[in-house]
Amino acid sequence: MENNEPNGRGVGLMPWIVWFLGSLCFFFAFFQRVTPGVMVDELMRDFAVTAAVVGNLTAFYYYAYASLQIPIGVMVDRWGPRRMLTVAIALSAVGGLIFAATENLWLAYLGRMLIGAGSAVGWVGTLKLIAVWFPARRFAFLSGMTSALGMVGAIAGQAPVAMMVNSFGWRTTLVVIAGMAILLACAIWVIVRDRPSGRRDDKTLSMRELMQGLRGTLKTRQTWIIAVLCGSLTAPQAAFAAVWGVPYLMEAFGLSRIEAAGSASFLLLGWGIGSPLGGWVSDYIGRRKPPLVLGALISLTTYSCIIYIPGLPLGAVQALLLINGIGGATMVLCFATAREHNVAAAGSAAVGLVNTATMGFSAASQPLVGWILDINWDGGMENGVRVYDIVAFKWGLFTL
Repeated sequence: MENNEPNGRGVGLMPWIVWFLGSLCFFFAFFQRVTPGVMVDELMRDFAVTAAVVGNLTAFYYYAYASLQIPIGVMVDRWGPRRMLTVAIALSAVGGLIFAATENLWLAYLGRMLIGAGSAVGWVGTLKLIAVWFPARRFAFLSGMTSALGMVGAIAGQAPVAMMVNSFGWRTTLVVIAGMAILLACAIWVIVRDRPSGRRDDKTLSMRELMQGLRGTLKTRQTWIIAVLCGSLTAPQAAFAAVWGVPYLMEAFGLSRIEAAGSASFLLLGWGIGSPLGGWVSDYIGRRKPPLVLGALISLTTYSCIIYIPGLPLGAVQALLLINGIGGATMVLCFATAREHNVAAAGSAAVGLVNTATMGFSAASQPLVGWILDINWDGGMENGVRVYDIVAFKWGLFTL
């Protein structure tokens, strides 16, 4: 992990402002990641498509996000997080406007892909800012805090967006979101700096040095193990919270869209609690593996209860989702572990590799669930949209 930060550095207000603005990019990444989950019916109706196609449409975000992580890791180290974050959040705004305006499915794919590409810098860029502006001992905790802010974005992308969709329609809602992203891009360009003023203890790495670091990362077995673990912990949350959780809760419990979105947000709330908590516990005990193993067991157990125990009251499901989020949030430790197992020149590339697996697993999980739903569809239709019964959802969610 990058450890070139003096112990006294990071004290004061400016590092926290820089971190907060960078973290808002991750907030927007999650916010835009989950919004399709509260407009599934509208997307199926307006584009005249099935659940599998909607799953693929939402997954285009992840295709772009995952494929760009390693290149972005290198570019952040080369050109700095300020430039990369500014351009990226502006690109996501352009993608949102295209998605909102089009009636063509392929242009909708393009819009979601641009949103994913723009969102891809948020996590890597913010971790770079943390590594430069704060002491190394705070990295895991601040990574957790960044993840927690991302979960706040995901929660904001559920019930609040559902209310906007009900009031103004999904297209107008996406235009408003794009406008907010443009304002954030301006704020980052004006305020954020790549490093504290007067700092002379680091240099811009050459492309040759960065590529050497990347090659070392790709040869490190431990990094690949971390990447697979991180992807396995994240994919179920991504599929449930971002797309299929709201329709499932509506079908299983007869909830309205807003009520279902609020219930699905318990998973995100748990994630928001577990991210800084897991980082703090890991830093306190000085170990990464025990919290990660415990988190994986909690995630597996709670999902199994939600899917396989019939007749659970809604309150119990909400509690299980909360606990599941706390367990799954330990994945944030994977990024600290990846940095610690690689040289400083490959720090962002290592984070990018882990995030590639995370987003790749997430991208695969969403259309997979939709495909299984279509296979188990009983022919039910409502207002021209396919309706999936609880049996179909249980088979679909089994993959998680």
